[in-house]
Amino acid sequence: MSAVDAATAAGLALGAVADRLLGDPRRRHPVAGFGAAAAALERRAWRDSRLAGAGHALGLVATTAAAGAVLDRATRAHPAVRTAVTAAATWTVLGGTSLGRAAGTLQRYLQDGDLPGARAALPALAGRDPRDLDEPELARAAVESVAENTADAVVAPLFWGAVAGLPGLLGYRAVNTLDAMVGHRSPRYLRFG
Repeated sequence: MSAVDAATAAGLALGAVADRLLGDPRRRHPVAGFGAAAAALERRAWRDSRLAGAGHALGLVATTAAAGAVLDRATRAHPAVRTAVTAAATWTVLGGTSLGRAAGTLQRYLQDGDLPGARAALPALAGRDPRDLDEPELARAAVESVAENTADAVVAPLFWGAVAGLPGLLGYRAVNTLDAMVGHRSPRYLRFG
């Protein structure tokens, strides 16, 4: 294993530990900042056009992955800096601890028999309307959401970070964030998303 690969691996591991210990930043989360920038750009670039939608997504993902590539090149000769930058990026893109906390909150409401509380907690995990869901349906929605979001917010970022380093880590998070924003089947995003 090269020094670059070892520094990247150490950074991925440290970032995962930081996510476990700290969870997501409470304010000024970089992924939320990316989402806000993507939404602002969408307001200006939206057209009922596949070409416009593809350009929107490709431009944002390419810019984010390029930023990762710049960081990748800038840290190649500095293993300690590379480890720190990779750890910070990994912590930023992972969401496992926040996901676990949201699932734990819903679980406590269900264990306490507090159906209104569980219904109020579900939107932190899933985009389903919880108003008419009973206890088994709420539990099923939580399990399905935790499984899907573990793949999206933990496994896939670590995989892309291991395969493609900083560009993979940041590029994957950009794709995943855009999928949540414009990847829904709706009249607005039928062609753009």
